[in-house]
Amino acid sequence: MSVKLLYGEETYLLENKIKRIKKDFGDLVKGINYIQIDETSVQELIADIETPAFGYEKKLIIARDTGLFKKEKKTAKGQELSTNKLVNKIADYISNNVSIIDEAVELVFVEESVEKNSLYKAIEKNGEITEFALLKLPELIQNIQKICAAYKVKIDNITAKYFIEVCGTNMQDLINEIRKLIEYIGPEGTITKKEIDLLSIKQIDSVIFDLTDNLGKKETKKAMDVLHNLIYEKEPIQKILITLYNHFKKLYIVKIAEENRKDLAIAMNLKPNQLFLTSKYKSQASYFKKQEIENILEEFINLDANYKSGLIDINVGLESILCRYCS
Repeated sequence: MSVKLLYGEETYLLENKIKRIKKDFGDLVKGINYIQIDETSVQELIADIETPAFGYEKKLIIARDTGLFKKEKKTAKGQELSTNKLVNKIADYISNNVSIIDEAVELVFVEESVEKNSLYKAIEKNGEITEFALLKLPELIQNIQKICAAYKVKIDNITAKYFIEVCGTNMQDLINEIRKLIEYIGPEGTITKKEIDLLSIKQIDSVIFDLTDNLGKKETKKAMDVLHNLIYEKEPIQKILITLYNHFKKLYIVKIAEENRKDLAIAMNLKPNQLFLTSKYKSQASYFKKQEIENILEEFINLDANYKSGLIDINVGLESILCRYCS
């Protein structure tokens, strides 16, 4: 198929697909047989398709983040009409000129998300559509184990799951971190929790889980150590406060969902690749009473307001809140 639409949030796999397309295409000469289109130049797409690739059999056109697949904004009526007109024009052109495109052009649309408009349907009928959805936990574990196996390094399921909890679910981040561990362990070695804790860069969300665990267990020193380590590693204090607020907001949602017997994952609006965190949120919520979480959230909001007004140092205020709920 010469017309493709690639989209989705799993950018690592999506970008790998684009690299393979470029490699399979062969020599690329920008402006001749390789054209890049974006939202500012999408009006020229049909003209670019029709312009011969002088000296080459075919040309590769990559149209990235064009705005053609976005949900229309009702506020910008003139722009909405203009975009709709262009979407329909390109859709009709593809439908009516498939054989011409197949002979002369490889046309690839790349988007993060898409609406199933007339252009989507035209590509669905006359080309190929591939969604790169975020990988779920079993797929992430499988990918990590495959990478390790390629270097003759072992990692079991439980350790791989812990590695993902620590480093997040972004495939590119996971690959960067697993490469360090593979190099450290060496062939025929086995990655354990010890090496992950020693070498891996923890995502802030993972660190906040650790901090909240210490708060729930009333372990003041450990909670303060986690906070101070975040500050030492130059994590902005405002980001720490926002992440803590969002984390406790999820714990509050858990309490409400449990009261009303609602599905926790749906209530917390977790993505498919975050569902494995449901049990962790549920476990942490059990450390606190609902009123306690309400009070903590209110204190975070007040700290933010008082800090912005210059009434309190944000570091001191945050430490004070955490110590109060550890005691």
